[in-house]
Amino acid sequence: MLDHIAIQVSDVAASARFYDQALAPLGGRRTKEFGEFVGFGTTGHTLWLVPATHEGPGRELHLAFQAPDRAAVEAFHAAAVAAGAESLHAPRVFPEYHASYYGAFVRDPDGNNVEAVCHTAQGG
Repeated sequence: MLDHIAIQVSDVAASARFYDQALAPLGGRRTKEFGEFVGFGTTGHTLWLVPATHEGPGRELHLAFQAPDRAAVEAFHAAAVAAGAESLHAPRVFPEYHASYYGAFVRDPDGNNVEAVCHTAQGG
């Protein structure tokens, strides 16, 4: 169970604009700004963007956001790509994970692998 996660980003404002757009189809929104930190969530502050504390490339982080249905996964992917993300995997079923795993993967402005996933079967 995840309470919150913070990721270091090179440009908080640019990353916040990306997540504003990419998370909207999943019901995510900017929920708090605390100094240079920006929090996102559906009710609380599950994802925090914080300024990087060192120069150079960071280590890739994988974030998976739960989507309520397959349409939300597709909307996430479209919104993220429109916000400038690189598409890693377009929305599809990943049967190697499980029979109903429907996900889409993009790379955010700092190189993190960001996913939206729905675990319910088509029409379920």
